[in-house]
Amino acid sequence: MLRRALLAAACLLLLGAGGKSAWQWDKPDWVPDPVVPADNPMSAAKVELGRHLFYDKRLSADLTMSCASCHIQAKAFTDGKALSPGVDKKDGVRSAMMLANVAYLPVLTWANPNMTRLEQQMLTPIFGINPTELGMEGKEKELFARLAADPKYPAMFKKAFPEEKGAISLSTLTKAIASFERTLISFDSPYDRYKYGGDMQAISEQAKRGEALFFGEDLECSHCHGGFTFNDNVQHTRLPYAEVGFHNTGMYNMDGKGMYRADNHGIRDVTGAADDEGKFRTASLRNIAVTAPYMHDGSLLTLRDVIRKHYAVKGMAVSNGQAPSPLRDNLIEGFAVTDAQVADLVAFLETLTDAHFLSDPKLSDPFVKQ
Repeated sequence: MLRRALLAAACLLLLGAGGKSAWQWDKPDWVPDPVVPADNPMSAAKVELGRHLFYDKRLSADLTMSCASCHIQAKAFTDGKALSPGVDKKDGVRSAMMLANVAYLPVLTWANPNMTRLEQQMLTPIFGINPTELGMEGKEKELFARLAADPKYPAMFKKAFPEEKGAISLSTLTKAIASFERTLISFDSPYDRYKYGGDMQAISEQAKRGEALFFGEDLECSHCHGGFTFNDNVQHTRLPYAEVGFHNTGMYNMDGKGMYRADNHGIRDVTGAADDEGKFRTASLRNIAVTAPYMHDGSLLTLRDVIRKHYAVKGMAVSNGQAPSPLRDNLIEGFAVTDAQVADLVAFLETLTDAHFLSDPKLSDPFVKQ
């Protein structure tokens, strides 16, 4: 029922008028277009306004943080931390998720199946209090006044939202940032040039051995990390329905019955269903080499750790001295792998890094001179 409801909601909210857009996406031809909400069509003015807002520290209570504080371009829009502190200097409970290719996601965040729109999700980091991130709860008027006082913003809002007469509001602010985030498209890795561009020299022989392991049946990696986005959560204009996947990978088994840590029970915190304990959204493996530490709580430091301490042993619970979780996905059955094979697999994963994406000026901080 949950999956069916999510698919229906994604179609109704996001496909809009045929799912087509006049916007020219900066991507290879083999990549399908993202789906754009009918009530927030893409435009250059909107994207540029969103880029400014994404990097603007005036969106935080104490003027010290922006969206980019936890989503750094050079780290594929993650922050390199296990847990990310907010303006109150207290750590949140989950690791900042990568924003690369977020336009292709039908559900957002680690563990909320109801969070399906970037425009909706934006309200959580700005105004949320559990945990506090940018800390602007109750400060909406102050936020809008800050932006209105800027010499550039009134004209930028007017250009981006002429139909709303340039109103600086929650609606225009979230739509602009969401539009910018939809341009965070990353499909120019060495593996892309090898797989889709026909350049047989783009990746090493070691990486090719790792590719065979990754897509083979012994390790089962590609069942959840497949497709052009390297995950099993995807929507685009060529799909009639969104694909949604949440999985328990056996990271914790605190009580012998599969319980995860407090405040990190996965989608069970939303659905209330006991069977949803420990289920989190599958993360994309694109740019994975620059997004450490790994997993929803940042508890695994290296890709080798992810392979050795987690997937190879039926879940990290085993590495922590616990029994394998009885709630883990049926694909998490462990496997035997040599050190050389681990090195091959890591070499393959490293070919998924898109160096241009990590430094593209169109995605960078507009307040810093290039």
